[in-house]
Amino acid sequence: MQGMIMHHAQAVEMTALIEARTKNKNIRLLGARISQSQFDEMNFMRRWLEARGEPVSPPMPGMASTHVPGHDMSSHHMMMPGMLTAKQIDALKKAKGAEFDSLFLRGMIQHHQGALIMVKDLFDTAGAGQDAEVFNFASDVDSGQRAEINAMQNMLGEKPVLEKP
Repeated sequence: MQGMIMHHAQAVEMTALIEARTKNKNIRLLGARISQSQFDEMNFMRRWLEARGEPVSPPMPGMASTHVPGHDMSSHHMMMPGMLTAKQIDALKKAKGAEFDSLFLRGMIQHHQGALIMVKDLFDTAGAGQDAEVFNFASDVDSGQRAEINAMQNMLGEKPVLEKP
């Protein structure tokens, strides 16, 4: 849950770039949906952790920011699949118009695919899906991310390739 909160925070950071960088109505609508769902899910995860007396933030120092210049994020990528690198975030911040749209969609697909890996890892961990709240939450994340990936692939003009196993 702690890692997923940090993962979601990067998606929210990405959607915050949309307003100043594109006029594409579909990207703006998608970004608003992603931002709202990520905020809602982050609130759920915070409440879930707090109810169990667990810290909301990961115990490792340096994880609060995903885009510190010169900061090596490789160790965080292993823990949180799909996270964009500092270089990818910088490119997204510098892009506008159609270039931004493409980088945003490709980056968010990468990001969402990472969330699917995290959900799979959770379900592959013995006993991890036995908490009904966690099972329902992770199942919702899985289906929501898959639907958004397919929508983003369509926006890129690509045939959706991510099917539910």
